[in-house]
Amino acid sequence: MKLLFLAFVALPGLAAVGAAQELRLFSIGTGGTGATYYPLGGTIANAISNPPGSRPCDEGGSCGVEGLIAVAQSSKGSVDNVQGIVSGRFDSGFSQSDVAYWAWSGTGLFDGEQPLDTLRVIAALYPEHIQLIARADAGISGIAGLEGKRVSLDEKGSGSYANASQILKFYGLTEGDLEPFYLKTAPAAEAIIAGQIDAFFITAGYPTNAIIELAERADITLVPIAGADADRIVEAFPFYSRDTVPAGTYPGIGATRTLAVGAQWVTDERADPELIHAITRVLWNDKSRALLDVGHAKGAEVTLESAFDGVAIPLHPGAERFYREIGAID
Repeated sequence: MKLLFLAFVALPGLAAVGAAQELRLFSIGTGGTGATYYPLGGTIANAISNPPGSRPCDEGGSCGVEGLIAVAQSSKGSVDNVQGIVSGRFDSGFSQSDVAYWAWSGTGLFDGEQPLDTLRVIAALYPEHIQLIARADAGISGIAGLEGKRVSLDEKGSGSYANASQILKFYGLTEGDLEPFYLKTAPAAEAIIAGQIDAFFITAGYPTNAIIELAERADITLVPIAGADADRIVEAFPFYSRDTVPAGTYPGIGATRTLAVGAQWVTDERADPELIHAITRVLWNDKSRALLDVGHAKGAEVTLESAFDGVAIPLHPGAERFYREIGAID
């Protein structure tokens, strides 16, 4: 089938899995079009879809959930997605592990707010890295060098913005110490080229397409997030881990130490358990595995073996039933 990347109106709740050929829609809130969530969401949407009239799986057709059309919708990112899931704007969505936990528990970024305690996990997907990209001539060699610079922190309401804000705080900086901008990845990359900003943050799985394209058009560097302050972040927030973006990930850029969190696919506990069971089963079939391997560089890291990595909120009952059936959990 042709992958539907355009925004689609999400149904607040999908009916239970019904008769063959019944058309059902299932939205996946992702992120900005220049980051990782959006294209990977498109790959997963393609894998789990099986529209009415499709050829049978054993005849070379779709092996997705019968009658389902899944759609990857662009969004502001993790915070927007978890809020949209609970409000019914999205049927599911991608979220950083830290954002999902804070939203579910009403802590961290959601301290003082009503917990979004109906959030449930379908699967952990892959690690995503906090990447700070700077113009090579901006003289930024570390977080401290951002003071007084023009820096995009991503859109407010995104996981990238949340991470950027936390990192600045641990390095003794506030937004007032910078000239802050709030751009998604693609506009931020264009602003770097135009000389309108000096640096921008993005939390995404590498390689990030927009950064690859930017590195081919401008002289940039990847700024390390390391040292004692980074160590304090890892100690304070167990969702963070130390990691490295390998040399050659982006043209002309060497290995760079940074921090990482996990990407998870989440939904609401009110989502139909039969549908979520079917989606989870299809996510891990051989046809989906093949699509993930070729659909995006991060797709190969989406594995059943890591489906529970960093999961700190409950599994959806439909997903949990599938994992128990195959012996992945007791």
